[in-house]
Amino acid sequence: MAKKSYGGQAVIEGVMMKGKDKIAIAVRNDQGDIILENRTLNNLADKFKFLKWPMLRGVFALFQSLIIGMQALTFSANQFGEEEEELSTKEIIFTILTSFSIAIAFFVILPATIIRLIQEFIEYDLVLNFIEGLIKITFFISYIYVISRFEDIKRVFQYHGAEHKVIHNYESDLPLSIENAGQFSTLHPRCGTNFLLLVMITSILLFSFFGRPTLLNRILIHITLLPVVAGLSYEIIKKAGKDKVNKIFKLIALPGLYLQKLTTSEPTPDQLEVAIVSLEAVLEEEGTYLVMDND
Repeated sequence: MAKKSYGGQAVIEGVMMKGKDKIAIAVRNDQGDIILENRTLNNLADKFKFLKWPMLRGVFALFQSLIIGMQALTFSANQFGEEEEELSTKEIIFTILTSFSIAIAFFVILPATIIRLIQEFIEYDLVLNFIEGLIKITFFISYIYVISRFEDIKRVFQYHGAEHKVIHNYESDLPLSIENAGQFSTLHPRCGTNFLLLVMITSILLFSFFGRPTLLNRILIHITLLPVVAGLSYEIIKKAGKDKVNKIFKLIALPGLYLQKLTTSEPTPDQLEVAIVSLEAVLEEEGTYLVMDND
């Protein structure tokens, strides 16, 4: 029987692991103790079956991941300061909309403004769209590189690597342990980094067929087609993450794997321990068969 698919996210000094309907957040506090929080996921896709349809499930997964990720980050941050209340639904929606607005400004408006400076020298719209796409990808990779230089972000990226190693360990036939997890790669084909890069590449290819509309129309087109782009990218990542997959899908996922060299770092044994605690909690809550290392 094929193993269930699990994934997660690095948080502040910890890891969030997610199963089908269970979530666990493990954080190591200032005293060196691992604080564990188990939660049940209210999965709307179980109530509304159409959310599991191909393409639609990618859009649903994107917004669900954003909400769960923000809640996990809030929980981890609260372990290092005064207790704060969880973000309300309105606060989460406002934060997501603000993030999308910043993304539109940085990856749509700014590249389009730069292209205006050179468009009179280039005759073909397809070439202009290609150049604009390169500018977007350059901005994206540069942004990741810059934030990866900050010490706090480096720690998060180490936990990101720990998350991937432990997921690899679970997906192998080896028992979950620090030693076994340490043998695996920090790169994983189902990573959110792959998804983001694929969304960007897919959007560049798709939007290149719309010519050179006005800036306002470009923004509206990007927003309107975002569900299509997210849905298509999700299906590709889902295929690429399987054990037996067409080489074409592995090739498509390859740029995202290389980009993970920036978003993941080699974790310490203590960080691997935190990731294992998080995954074990989800597996136990969901009643999933777990191979343990008895040493």
